[in-house]
Amino acid sequence: MAATTPPPKVIFEHEGVFIHSSTEELDDQDSLISGFLRIVDKDSSSVVEWTQRPHRSVDQQLSYETEWDMVNAVSFKRKAHTNGEGGSNHLHERNKRSFSFNVADLRSVTVKCEGWSYLIFCLRDDTTLPAIHFHQGGSQAFLDSLRKSVQLSESPDDENLLLVGTYSKAFSQSFENLLDDTNYGLVQKFKKDPYTTTFGGFSKVTNYFFDAFRPSESECQQRPAEEMADILGELIPGLEINQQEEPGFEVITRIDLGTRPEVQRREPVLLENWAKHQDSEGRLSNVPHLKHLIFKGGLCHAVRKEAWKFLLGYYPWDSTHEDRKTLQKRKTDEYFRMKLQWKSVSEEQEKRNSRLRDYKSLIEKDVNRTDRTNKFYEGLDNPGLILLHDILMTYCMYDFDLGYVQGMSDLLSPILYVMENEVDAFWCFVSFMDQMHENFEEQMQGMKTQLIQLSTLLRLLDLAFWNYLEAQDSGYLYFCFRWLLIRFKRELHFQDVLRLWEVMWTGLPCQNFHLLVCCAILDSEKQKIMDRHYGFNEILKHINELSMKLDIEEILIKSEAIYMQIKNCKDLPHSVSEILGLNTVTDSSTLETSEYGVLESPQSSPRPAHRQDQAFSNGHGLLQETSRNRCKVAFIS
Repeated sequence: MAATTPPPKVIFEHEGVFIHSSTEELDDQDSLISGFLRIVDKDSSSVVEWTQRPHRSVDQQLSYETEWDMVNAVSFKRKAHTNGEGGSNHLHERNKRSFSFNVADLRSVTVKCEGWSYLIFCLRDDTTLPAIHFHQGGSQAFLDSLRKSVQLSESPDDENLLLVGTYSKAFSQSFENLLDDTNYGLVQKFKKDPYTTTFGGFSKVTNYFFDAFRPSESECQQRPAEEMADILGELIPGLEINQQEEPGFEVITRIDLGTRPEVQRREPVLLENWAKHQDSEGRLSNVPHLKHLIFKGGLCHAVRKEAWKFLLGYYPWDSTHEDRKTLQKRKTDEYFRMKLQWKSVSEEQEKRNSRLRDYKSLIEKDVNRTDRTNKFYEGLDNPGLILLHDILMTYCMYDFDLGYVQGMSDLLSPILYVMENEVDAFWCFVSFMDQMHENFEEQMQGMKTQLIQLSTLLRLLDLAFWNYLEAQDSGYLYFCFRWLLIRFKRELHFQDVLRLWEVMWTGLPCQNFHLLVCCAILDSEKQKIMDRHYGFNEILKHINELSMKLDIEEILIKSEAIYMQIKNCKDLPHSVSEILGLNTVTDSSTLETSEYGVLESPQSSPRPAHRQDQAFSNGHGLLQETSRNRCKVAFIS
C-alpha cells in the first residue's frame, strides 16, 4: 500500500489578491481576476502559489470568505523565445489562471503602491510573472512571510526593487549557516569555523565581511559598512526596528526620566539564612522576601545546589521534603527512560536517522570546547564532559523538534557545575530552556522580540546615543545578539555568570530584567563609543572586546538603578510599561509587599515549568503581538 503523502504546510494564505487580464485596462473592474495567494512548504522548500477563485462579480469577490482547500497550482513556465523577439511570457491557455514558483528561483520583487499595493515577481531565468494586486491589503504580511524563506534587501539603484538572496532554514540545527550567503561570496575561512566566528566574536565576523567585500582588481572602492549592516539585518528576517512610521505607531514626546537613584547591593544569602526560611517539613516561607534577598545579593555557593532548583521551577516553593523526594524519584525514572532511547539506538538505526546523527555529531563537537578551562570540565576523559554530552543527547529525546542547537551547551554548563548531578541538572536545564526556547527556534522570534524591545528601552533612556548608533547603521543593536542569545555566558567570568543568572531567575524587579542589564553595559560604554567616533565595524569590535572585562556587581547596581529611574517616571510610554511588565493589573489582596516596595504573589515562581505557557508569562507574549501588529514607537526630540 503506497504511503500517504502529507499535505504541504501553509506558511501564508490570503484571498482577494488580483491580477489584471489586460494591462491596458487597469482601471476596468471587469479585467480584475481575483485569486488566492499562499506560500507553502513542499519537500523542504517554499513555493509561492496564485490560483484564480471561482468566477463572481467584483462585489462578491471582495466580500466572499472561503475555506481553504488544497490548491493544485501549475508551475509557471516561460515560453521559448522565437526569432529572438523578447521575453514575453505566456501561460498555456488552460493554465493561465494560476501560477506557482519555488522561492529558490526568485530573483527580485518589485513593490509598487498606486492607490493599492501590487507586486511583480522576476525569476532567475528572466521570467516576469503577472503583477498581483492587493486590493484588500496583505502585501506587507506576504513579504514578512516571504522573508522567512529568503532574504529581501532594497536595491541601491531602485527603492521599489527588493533583491532576493537565500539563507539557510537550518538555524535550529546549527549556527554554522548563520551568516552563509553565497550571493555575497563569504570567504571559506568563515565556513571552516563558524562556531568560533559566531560565538567567539563579532569582531571576527566583521573582518570576514571586509574580506568578502574586498573589491576585485576592476573595482576601486570597498563596499561601504552600510551594506554589511544590511546583510546582518537579513540574518534575522522580519526584524524591522527602524522603518518609516506607519499607522498604529505610538508617538511619544521626549521624556524627562529624572535623576537616576543610587542603589546598593547586599551580601549573598548564606546557608543559615536560607534555612531560616524553611519550616520543619521543608516548605519555604516568606518567598517574596527570600527572592529579594537573592536579587540584592545572590547566593553563596553552598546554597546554590538547592536554591537553583526552586528558582528554576524544578521544585515548587511550597513543597515538603517528602514531596521533593517523590518528585525526584519520578523525574529520575523519566530521565533514564529518555536516556535509554538514544543509548539503545544501534549503528544501523543511526545511519537511517540523519537528524539524530547530526545532533550527536554537533553535541560531541561542542562538548569538547565548552568551558574547558574550568576545572570541572578540563582534561581528557573528564566525567563532567560525559555528563554534559549525555544530558544534551537526552534533551534531544525530550524535545526532538528543537533537538540541539549550538549555544545550548553554554546554558547547561553552569547548571551541571552547580548541581553535580545528572538528573537534577537535566530538569533544571529543561526549565531554563523553557525560558530560552524561542532564542533557538528556526524563526528566531525570541531574538527578534528582544532586539526590538532593547531598542525601545535604549531610545527612552538615551535618545542621543540611540541616534548615534542609528547613524552608524547600528540601530538594530546586533552587537547585543550574543548577550541575549546565551544570557551573557560568553561576556562574564564563570562565577559572575552564576551570580547574574540566579539574580535574573528571581523574576525581580521586573520582567525582562536582562534587557536592563544590556542597557547598563551600553550606558557605561556609550561615551567612549561616541567620543572616539566609532563606526559600524569599530562598535562591533569594541563590544566584542568587553568579554571578560565586565564587573558584574557594577552592572547589577546600574541595572537596578535604571529600573528605579524608569519605574518612577510618571509619563512612561505604554510600550515600555509592557516590556517591563509595569502595567500588569494585579489583585492587591493576593500580594505581599517586600521591604523593597515591590509587589509579588507569595508563591509565584519566576518562570513557568512548561514551555507551552511561556509566551504569556515571560513578558514576550504581549510584545510579540505588538511586533506582529507593527505597533512600534517613535520618539520625537
